[in-house]
Amino acid sequence: MEAKHLTLDELNAGLEQICQSPADGGVLKLIARRLAIGERELLEEGQLDPVTGLVGDNWLTRGDLATPKRPANPETQLTLMNARVADLVAGSQARWPLAGDQLYVDLDLSLANLPAGTRLAIGSALIEVTAEPHTGCKKFVERFGMDAMTFVNTGVGKERCLRGINTRVVEAGTICVGDAITKQ
Repeated sequence: MEAKHLTLDELNAGLEQICQSPADGGVLKLIARRLAIGERELLEEGQLDPVTGLVGDNWLTRGDLATPKRPANPETQLTLMNARVADLVAGSQARWPLAGDQLYVDLDLSLANLPAGTRLAIGSALIEVTAEPHTGCKKFVERFGMDAMTFVNTGVGKERCLRGINTRVVEAGTICVGDAITKQ
């Protein structure tokens, strides 16, 4: 699954397409359950739960792997990444899950469009955007390049939340690839 790392100029050239993401009425494009570090399972349908997040995902137990051990942060229960950004940095949909997020959406994730506290309906579930920033890690750099990390974390990248957003599950429900995402 190796792909070419794009330059900052190449990434910036893709910004116009990203900015065309819908402000409301977006679409859930991909669900990736993280079974263990480095292991992903693509789902057509998933269950969201206020306690465990994406059922079967390792979010709740990941804190135990940290040194020192720490509990899972409820503000980072479920991460969303704009599918257009994922496609740009990853080069193909097959590589989107390498970003490490659970939900890939065609939706404007910008601070202006989805400030903390905004609630989103997906399928029969309800999630809420949290204030916890989502900035990426060294794995993101290894997989997509330093220019990709710079692209998502400076200026417009931060304003538009190109690395993604953190959310928490408010109401349990079933989500499916292709579900509409609407602001509540």
